[in-house]
Amino acid sequence: MSAMSGMDHSAMGNMEPMSGMEGMESMQPAAPTESRTPVPVLTDADRRAAFPDVHGHKVHDSSMNWYLLADQLEWQKNNEAGGFSWDVSGWAGGDIDRLWLRSEGETSDGKTESAEVQALWGHAVSPWWDVVAGARQDFRPGRPQTWAAAGFQGMPLYNLETELTAFAGEQGRTALRFEAEYDVLLTNRLILQPSFEANFYGKDDEVRETGKGLSGTELSLRLRYEVKREFAPYVGVSWSQLYGNTADMATREGEKDNEVRFLLGARVWF
Repeated sequence: MSAMSGMDHSAMGNMEPMSGMEGMESMQPAAPTESRTPVPVLTDADRRAAFPDVHGHKVHDSSMNWYLLADQLEWQKNNEAGGFSWDVSGWAGGDIDRLWLRSEGETSDGKTESAEVQALWGHAVSPWWDVVAGARQDFRPGRPQTWAAAGFQGMPLYNLETELTAFAGEQGRTALRFEAEYDVLLTNRLILQPSFEANFYGKDDEVRETGKGLSGTELSLRLRYEVKREFAPYVGVSWSQLYGNTADMATREGEKDNEVRFLLGARVWF
């Protein structure tokens, strides 16, 4: 007979079963006899080593910067004579305050039809908007004339640039100009740019052939290819329309009150 069969079954019945928790506790490793290395106290030297001062660019940097953009340097051709047109702007200053320079004009058949220069002080009122104030000097048409200028410029939408400028000139003359242009990225380098300009005047000026109210608008479409970011040749077309007394003055001088022009030029910035 085996030893198991000889065991007193009554003794086995009196044995109490071992609980699960007691079993798990009996399986835990013994506590270490040596203490762990304590974590050293964090010092200022440790903080300087982890976060060094790299002296990087600061918001509202006070350093002087500058930018020059020839947005339009182009040859224009209609059914009659051709001519050259330019629209150049630039600035110098910091992140908040800048000196802005603008110049635009055009020639036709070798004669300067219009030419002006603006010098404006710009102050940023938000990341995308500036208020500007300064002066504008007209050289053509007619005799030179000086205007006080004030307005704002900015981007209400991404890639949509706008300018609204009011002018006050000699003999109580006033004017308002609105400009907008939008870049449509067909590819990373091929860009379609529609633009719009409207001019308003407070009173008639026979010498400069501008009438009271809405004087004229111009809608343009330019397709440019950025050979590199700083240089982009383009082709385009523009349509201009005169209104009211301005159109009447042009008709009396034997000029058209609307015309379509074909454009060939380049956009350059530095």
